[in-house]
Amino acid sequence: MGKKLNLKYSVFEYVEQNIETFHQKRIQSLDNLKLAQVLKRKNPYLFKAKHVLTAGEIVKGIVDAHISSNEETIFGDWLEGLAIFISGKVYNGYKSGITGIDLEFDCNGIRSIVTIKSGPNWGNSSQIAKMITDFKTAKKTLRTSNSQLNIIAVNGCCYGIDNNPDKGDYFKYCGQRFWEFISGDINLYTDVIEPLGYGAGERNDDFVRSYSQMINKFTRDFSNEYCKNTGEIDWEKLVHFNSAMTILKLLR
Repeated sequence: MGKKLNLKYSVFEYVEQNIETFHQKRIQSLDNLKLAQVLKRKNPYLFKAKHVLTAGEIVKGIVDAHISSNEETIFGDWLEGLAIFISGKVYNGYKSGITGIDLEFDCNGIRSIVTIKSGPNWGNSSQIAKMITDFKTAKKTLRTSNSQLNIIAVNGCCYGIDNNPDKGDYFKYCGQRFWEFISGDINLYTDVIEPLGYGAGERNDDFVRSYSQMINKFTRDFSNEYCKNTGEIDWEKLVHFNSAMTILKLLR
């Protein structure tokens, strides 16, 4: 029991000391965002098909989509750091130096090599095939120095459920099973969630302030650039910016 309490305290302490990094990166990502950058990534035909009529709707749609995708990446990286920290506390785990591998640790005579993802539905078939190749390469690399090394490969997912963890070439541990795997504590998956909320309201106020300013600024710039004098969206100009070949833009 004492060991579990110490781990829980260590997790609380780590989150308290490091969660600010996540919030800073969220705001930093907004501050570095450019209207042209997000307009290039989104489908203007979809906005037209959905009968979007205002600059504000388009801007909010593209900024919100960017934020959602970007936050998944930022927080996924942050959770990876937390997982490595926990494994380090319990099993002397460490950030792997092998390509495609995030974490290595030894337990009961077995070397675990782990690739960490946010959730279970993270990749298509080619991305999963690459992960399997990375696992095989990592095993060869490790066995070069120790041919008798017993190695298991694990795709760890910080949330979600997969009730069939044995994938043949590797194991896939999601949610509760993953956090228990790296810590030995079956309840850690719920312990992790509590400290994440400390001070979140105050930190989010700063983000909302930056977000609101960004929406206002982008709406103004979009209206100036892609709206006609009547206020109607100039769809031809928007599609041209988004999709025309560079040479055509130069000649226009």
